[in-house]
Amino acid sequence: MEDFIDAANGVIWGPVMLALILGTGIYLTIGLKGRTLTHIPHAFRLLFRGRTGSGEGEISPFNALMTALSSTIGTGNIAGVATAVGIGGPGALFWMWCTATVGIATKYAEAVLAVNYRETDDTGKKVGGPMYYIKNGLGPKWRWLGGMFAFFGAIAGFGLANTVQSNAVSQVLLETYSIPTIYSGIIMMVLVALVLLGGLKRIAEVAGRLVPAMALLYISSAAIILMLNYDKVPAALMLIVDSAFNGVAAAGGFAGATVSMALRMGVARGIFSNEAGLGSAPIAHAAAETDSPVRQGTIAMLGTFLDTLVVCTMTGLVLVVSGVWSGEAEGANMTLTAFDANLPFGGDILTTCIVLFAFTSILGWSYYGERCAEFLLGPSVILPFRALWVFGVFLGTQMTLGLVWKISDALNGLMALPNLIALVLLAPVVFRLTHEYYANTSESTDNTRENI
Repeated sequence: MEDFIDAANGVIWGPVMLALILGTGIYLTIGLKGRTLTHIPHAFRLLFRGRTGSGEGEISPFNALMTALSSTIGTGNIAGVATAVGIGGPGALFWMWCTATVGIATKYAEAVLAVNYRETDDTGKKVGGPMYYIKNGLGPKWRWLGGMFAFFGAIAGFGLANTVQSNAVSQVLLETYSIPTIYSGIIMMVLVALVLLGGLKRIAEVAGRLVPAMALLYISSAAIILMLNYDKVPAALMLIVDSAFNGVAAAGGFAGATVSMALRMGVARGIFSNEAGLGSAPIAHAAAETDSPVRQGTIAMLGTFLDTLVVCTMTGLVLVVSGVWSGEAEGANMTLTAFDANLPFGGDILTTCIVLFAFTSILGWSYYGERCAEFLLGPSVILPFRALWVFGVFLGTQMTLGLVWKISDALNGLMALPNLIALVLLAPVVFRLTHEYYANTSESTDNTRENI
């Protein structure tokens, strides 16, 4: 089974899929005339205004972004970046930046379509996401494609963000503080249940508080390490750019990496980190209190910017300036080594971040899976889904999950395919809505002044 899944992942996440994701991002960036890059200052201004919504929806635009970030800012920002740099060399970070640059447009388009084609479900709540913009944007004959996305999305979450994340928390608490996994499993199960009982509004409220706090803790800790090693930062940046185009020779425990390896690891880990193109984040943005798809899309694109260009960059620079990238440590242990060597209580700080990152990922993905299940089976599936999700949190702490993680990777790729097809086919709608919005609002003028 494991050999079969490995072979499937080699195809699903092979050059064709990576090229499709990057190609979609490039196409959307060009079609939007680069607005997703020039309007980032404007997006931050909208975000700070977005603590209170205007229009129909369940949660504020700010909390919609925090809910989306709760699922993307996770252990991948710690272990995923370390894996990319440990295998592909420092140059992998450069290709992560490139992936994120075009991924900003992909995330924008996803949210625009999610809000534009969202529906009101049988309980009176606004729901949306790829399955809805496939059905309503491409027409009923494409519903099977939306159902395909929903099916894979409902299942993928149990591996990607349920059992795997709870397992990561239980293992790090066991190794760091000798807390038995059964205790951490019970505590996490209870905490997740208490949040899920309140539905999306409670998930969004928790995310709105936890995500900024945990991101600030991690970024400030990484910033301190960089300030302590400020003299090494220029050389680190030069190494990152140079090895992206020339590869890097073996050093210490590092085996050496080619340009193609840096490119592959950078693109793959960048996509896994920010989820641009996978179709998960627009499910949260569809519930935002807004009357403008473009305005919410502008806020949504900050998810990719913050996740990869800020958080992942901080991780990558810490690994390079501290020299651990060429050592023996791998994955999360590599980042742990860097924090331990440079900060008092660095291991405790990173452990706290891992626990918070994993916990919020469990919450964010619970909503994504729930909406996918509802699309397939109706509102009656919501309570059984939540009960199964809570049980899965405990189950994950008691399992060995290598195979589950690989299956989740495959399901994640199968989610992306129908979403990318829809994004390409519906791109003219995104271009039209964007053009109409900026042609009829003074915000484009204000943003031009900001950029000047």
